[in-house]
Amino acid sequence: MPLRAFQLPRIDRLATLYAFYPIAKLIGWSSRYSVPILTYHSISENLFGKVHPYHQINTPASVFATQMKWLRNEGYRTIDLGEALDGFETGRSLAKRFVLTFDDGYEDFYTDAFPLLLQCGFSATVFLATDRIRDSAVRVEGADYLTWREVRELHAQGITFGSHSVTHADLRSLGPDQIDYEIGYSKETIEQKLGASVESFSYPFALPEEDGDFIRYLADALQNMGYLHGVSSTIGRAMPKDERYFLPRLSVNSWDDVELLRAKIEGGYDWLHWPQWFYKFAHHSVALMAGRSLDQIGSREIRS
Repeated sequence: MPLRAFQLPRIDRLATLYAFYPIAKLIGWSSRYSVPILTYHSISENLFGKVHPYHQINTPASVFATQMKWLRNEGYRTIDLGEALDGFETGRSLAKRFVLTFDDGYEDFYTDAFPLLLQCGFSATVFLATDRIRDSAVRVEGADYLTWREVRELHAQGITFGSHSVTHADLRSLGPDQIDYEIGYSKETIEQKLGASVESFSYPFALPEEDGDFIRYLADALQNMGYLHGVSSTIGRAMPKDERYFLPRLSVNSWDDVELLRAKIEGGYDWLHWPQWFYKFAHHSVALMAGRSLDQIGSREIRS
């Protein structure tokens, strides 16, 4: 199927393929001690959400098949997050290994993605927003979600499940009790439904990595809840230096051809984390300044 994305000029693609990917190969960024964690959402033609090369959350099944078969033919094999972290700790080579993750829990993982993963010999971790997983399929914003029967069947065939919160909330906007509910109750629900421990958490929305106090608080909360690791939307491959609860990932969708996918998993896309971080930092700084301005206005009103 022809993809619009392949016909449009993309600054990130051009910079990656013709500048940063060659540099990555030259200086050895494609290290055997880093692991690409790929992020997918819906495997469908459903163009819901933002039609944007980074934010688009659908990948047609035909494109997904091309991507998975290319990875298999190139000799890549899947590992889970625990194996990746064990490799970091022991210094074991992780060359030709990648982690495959799916956020939200769309039903098309069961109908379209999983049969292809079986063919390729791949496994994956699916992060569930548990309020959307019911005994019968729930439709939200035009997309159907997995049922608990399907989740149990997938788990029995080797698919790992993690938490993506209860309601897919923006955690930084919540109070401590609400955060505990989102990360704790989702974990408890999945464990009760599967009879297996839940070790991993996927942060909903963009991780506010510029807010160090919040990140430290959330990492402590996740650890206290019994999580062992987690992932985020921070761009890049996972490395030993990364915080184990907010490992970076590489978003893949219908905008990715094989050439760009190769560059991503071999380190050519890691550069984009810095523009992402500065963008978050700038917005955070503006928000703080706006907050101080409002406080000053309030103070003047009280004094007057």
